[in-house]
Amino acid sequence: MISLDEAVTARLESHGARFEVLVDPDAALAIKRGEFEGDLEDVIAAEDVFENASRGDRPAESDLEKVFDTTDPLEIIPDVITRGEIQITAEQRREMQEQKRKQLVDTIARNAVNPQMDNAPHPPERIENALEEAGFTVDPMETVESQVDDALDDLRPVIPIRFEEVTIAVQIPAEYAGSAQAQVRQFGDLEREEWQADGSWIGVVTFPAGMQNEFYDVVNEHSSGEAETELIKDKDDIQTR
Repeated sequence: MISLDEAVTARLESHGARFEVLVDPDAALAIKRGEFEGDLEDVIAAEDVFENASRGDRPAESDLEKVFDTTDPLEIIPDVITRGEIQITAEQRREMQEQKRKQLVDTIARNAVNPQMDNAPHPPERIENALEEAGFTVDPMETVESQVDDALDDLRPVIPIRFEEVTIAVQIPAEYAGSAQAQVRQFGDLEREEWQADGSWIGVVTFPAGMQNEFYDVVNEHSSGEAETELIKDKDDIQTR
């Protein structure tokens, strides 16, 4: 379950009665869209249905039966969310908006590059400042993914930016290959790998271009700076297996 501070109220009024449940805001939006795949008990603040959640008042069981044909909260809660409205306070809206803004900046920073600077990543601070300059408003009630394209459209007149992937080959000495290659695999799609006779490991991995600096930092950290990397310009040169 989540804490009360993290929850928003979903409210449904039907048959002259009111029903309220306390739920994580992102989960509530996913449930409304039919996209929620998690465990309901992990995203609610109470396994209960209220008439007035702020006071803790509960509806009559007869009203539950009349509207939902059950008194089981875990069956009723998704129905309230799907058919009802999500209620958020001004403070909750500000907090959700700020959280979504940070997530949006992180998503763009990890995927975007500056085409005028040899496809170098944009620092998150630059993206955040550019969004502010562009006047982009994050919608706290929409997913980050659904807002990325609109954000990019607003960013392009302010900074040179585009989404791109890079493919990098890395050779890790035998001494570090075991742990370091596991870290490399996590960055994206492993196009090719090969263990050498001396125990070293060669891998070719494709991932969002904005993660280049993070990739080099991780490779250097896990190989004591002894790994060798090469940016692959043409993926057609890679023989995958």
